[in-house]
Amino acid sequence: MKTMDRRRFLGLAATGVAGAAGMTALSGCGRGPASGEVKLKLVAADYGNPGGENSSKIYWQKIADAFTKKNPDITVDVTVYSWTDIGKKLTAMVDAGNPPDIAQVDSYADWAAEGKLYKVSELLPIPVQAEFLVALAEAGEVRRVQYGLPFVASTRVLFYNKDLFKKAGLDPDEPPESWRELKSAAQALKSAGVKIPYGLPLGPEEAQGESLMWMLGNAGSYVDSVGNYTINSPENIETFKWLRDNLVAPGYTEPNPQRVDRQKMFEAFVKGDVGILNGHPTLMQQADKEHIAYGTGKLPGSSGPAEGTLGVADWMMAFNKNDKNGHREACGKFLAYVFEEKNHYAFTSQYGLLPVTTSASERMRKDEKQKKLWPFLDQLAGAEFYPVGKVSWAGTSATIKKSIGRAAMKGGDPNGVLTMLQRKAETEEESAPS
Repeated sequence: MKTMDRRRFLGLAATGVAGAAGMTALSGCGRGPASGEVKLKLVAADYGNPGGENSSKIYWQKIADAFTKKNPDITVDVTVYSWTDIGKKLTAMVDAGNPPDIAQVDSYADWAAEGKLYKVSELLPIPVQAEFLVALAEAGEVRRVQYGLPFVASTRVLFYNKDLFKKAGLDPDEPPESWRELKSAAQALKSAGVKIPYGLPLGPEEAQGESLMWMLGNAGSYVDSVGNYTINSPENIETFKWLRDNLVAPGYTEPNPQRVDRQKMFEAFVKGDVGILNGHPTLMQQADKEHIAYGTGKLPGSSGPAEGTLGVADWMMAFNKNDKNGHREACGKFLAYVFEEKNHYAFTSQYGLLPVTTSASERMRKDEKQKKLWPFLDQLAGAEFYPVGKVSWAGTSATIKKSIGRAAMKGGDPNGVLTMLQRKAETEEESAPS
């Protein structure tokens, strides 16, 4: 997949997307040419290669054609953009007052807070709503009301290079389960001449993800159980002090992890230059392609395996601008069709992603061809997601991506960096639409 994780896996939410002019001709929708017909406009992201054989355009066009065959009074106009372009394209449409009827992207909270989206309860019957995994449905809520429909998901596991473990005298079937074991393995890998014992990507591509995985290993997170920011909690400060003193300062990572992007670490791993790192299903596909002998395990925690892991989802949503034209019912019908088991599973299985419905998840669990995804699937129900339902998260995440890596640098000040991020997050929260 052109991984959902690229930031994407919350690029739009994390960076804040800028509008562009001149997009109105591509957006909006209206009645079809004949009385009683509805034409829906769908804008989606491409998980494959745009214009290539695995482009998501092919999937969406098949779905649209099959849906119209069953519902002749509803047609669906499909537009698919690369992850590089979809943020600014979609934002331009919305800002111009001509949003699509349905969009599939990686954030939704801003538009929900502005009253531009249908509630999920306005779109789908209760049996369809009940199909979504609970953790994901809750992640689609803004102020306890669900607006975002999870589309696909991913979780993270620890990856390690078995050949490099053997070279370092480590058991290739025993991944480290605690921070102490991780440090010991990194030390052995360094002594064996491994270029990067532990890959720590705290650069701007996805620093918010790597950071959260480490926080979870020490009972920390970005928010507490009621959604208040806890970025500078004692647990999180302790986590970054440990990273600074036990991995970065001894030279078990790249010298400047705050400048290292996740994709760079993935590429180094599949070249055999990285001993251990956290990854998602895309890395598995890349490593298989390069014939890397790798193993996976749970994320290490401060005193044993972490109790949870990072979960990431991309989202679908329906804009309510055309409600007076009867598009709410048509949008609901189409979305219900998209999430039918066979249709939803066709997409997730093609791109190596995790289903978000109970029926499709059970199907993946029985599909031997998807056996390598089972460890990721096992973790999904208990995974922790970014607080994407907080309207302030977009700006907060963007700041985290730019700055949090400094907390783990040799000579860095975890308390100072995390407290600065906490204050900025609180400021974003106070200025968010109520």
